[in-house]
Amino acid sequence: MCGIIGVTGASEPLRIILEGLEMLEYRGYDSAGFALVRIDGSGLWRERAAVRAQSLPELHKVATPPPGAALGAGIGHTRWATHGAPTEPNAHPHLDCGDRVAVVHNGIIENHRELASELEERGHSRSSETDTEVIAHLVEEQLADGASLDEAVRFLLGRLRGDFALALVEAKDPDTIIGTRRTSPLIAGRSDGVGLLASDISAVLGTTRELYAIEDDQVVVVRPGSITAYDRDGTEVALRPLEVSWEVQAARADGFDDFMSKEIHEQPRALADTLLGRFRSDGAIDFEELSLGPHELRRIDRVVLLGCGTSYHAGLVGRSALEAWAKLPASAEIASEFRYREPVIDDRTLVIATSQSGETVDTFHALREAKRRGAMTLVVTNVVDSLMAREADGVLYTRAGPEVGVASTKCHVAQIALLQLFALDLASLRGTLADADVSRLSGEIAHLPEAVSAAVGRFAEYELVAERLAGVNDVYFLGRGTGLPIALEGALKLKELAYVRAEAYPAGEMKHGPISLIVPGTVAVVVATRGPLYEKIHANVAEVRARGASVLAVCDEEDSTTPDLVDDVLRIPSVPEVLTPVVGVVPLQALAYAAARARGNDVDRPRNLAKVVTVE
Repeated sequence: MCGIIGVTGASEPLRIILEGLEMLEYRGYDSAGFALVRIDGSGLWRERAAVRAQSLPELHKVATPPPGAALGAGIGHTRWATHGAPTEPNAHPHLDCGDRVAVVHNGIIENHRELASELEERGHSRSSETDTEVIAHLVEEQLADGASLDEAVRFLLGRLRGDFALALVEAKDPDTIIGTRRTSPLIAGRSDGVGLLASDISAVLGTTRELYAIEDDQVVVVRPGSITAYDRDGTEVALRPLEVSWEVQAARADGFDDFMSKEIHEQPRALADTLLGRFRSDGAIDFEELSLGPHELRRIDRVVLLGCGTSYHAGLVGRSALEAWAKLPASAEIASEFRYREPVIDDRTLVIATSQSGETVDTFHALREAKRRGAMTLVVTNVVDSLMAREADGVLYTRAGPEVGVASTKCHVAQIALLQLFALDLASLRGTLADADVSRLSGEIAHLPEAVSAAVGRFAEYELVAERLAGVNDVYFLGRGTGLPIALEGALKLKELAYVRAEAYPAGEMKHGPISLIVPGTVAVVVATRGPLYEKIHANVAEVRARGASVLAVCDEEDSTTPDLVDDVLRIPSVPEVLTPVVGVVPLQALAYAAARARGNDVDRPRNLAKVVTVE
């Protein structure tokens, strides 16, 4: 959730930290801050700001170095609040009692109350409500006992419970940053005498492309131009290089008003890149990065798809494709609940975990639980070498490029297409579809970028319809079959961005309770694309209109029936019914985007949300 940046050996460390924080802001913007070591040994310079979405601009205002101060190693942080309100005292970095140690932290220290109580008994005084501050005081004690900073951090690993990534500097060592992690992401980099730490590649890509993954419970010592890693016992270990597949410019808005509109318009390219090279000339499907062979995949007799939020909705689409084409029993599960049940899985179960970042902590722990129970595991993610990609038996990459907007768009459609293509590959391996059907469906999937491009081309048209919803506070989304995941995603987007109470239901369930909420003035958004349930969804439209609801429908561009039954339409290019979730979600993204803008909301920074969820 939070963003971390660290730099040492740079001639302008403050500039690199502030630029890195701008690239990390999507991970948390409740507050921001930095601390740098003064080279003359006179201590630390720390500044913080906590004005929500204006935290970084406010931090820039106070980021004037003390007169004559030469600055060495530094760390910076953007915060998504967990323990403690989003106030300046709770903003990172946090210091120890003597202002000798500064620490930034992403994650949660689960035993922080126990540790805080011990520290208070030993005379420490805390200045924040955070779980993070205990780290600075524990390190303070170790340094007082003669430990070096990296030894103190290794000691921490035996005391801290939870998921975390840490970066620390110490006033008496202006060249060194120490980092460590457990589950939460952290990477290291170096270039031309500069050493770097970050929670995200985007924060340092403008400085270096030589990047390395830090594994769980490794302690990394970053000095100017050098990176050394140790295990918990202090034995030096090799770091694994990271592959970087995109340029820093891809994470900039490039003339669009915001990242979300840019990323909506990038969806055709994201799909095309995700599908590039997947279709062989002999009609077979090629997943070069998969690492799971045909023999292993043929053993599968059940599939479980895990995800949170938008990724869960992609999993619902994947479930339908696996059942329809590969004839495999499949279920889509909310990852945050999965590992706290007693899921019945074994070595013939394939568990597919979907996460845009590959860092979603709920999904990561669910994936790890599935592995513990013997399942074969596969990750669908957008980030090469991400935490979950390294954990799983196999991986499939959506090549969507960096997605900065908190509300996922281009990664979502890429996830759906990739899951459907994987289901088609399984169907071919299992012989549950004829070769001609596999070839036909492959061709239809290959043409999805064109259909999505046509839908994105209607963006202004969708916005005009959406603006009529600017004053509406209750919206119901209805869908059946392939329309249900579209409805669920549309409702989520409207909640996230416009702060509207939006609920999605299988349309057939309305008469089993929710229809009691329909009164004159209620708005219902109905997914009414052509398919086996086309006439049934029209009957559901009649039910809600009879009770006074206004109905807005997503329908195929050639549909001449639905427009006469509803108040307004959002037309999409006609595609085969099984592929409508990729195209049908586009107008609902525009609907949420335009409604949010009409209300004056920041579409890139919706309140209380962060792009990457790294705390449970």
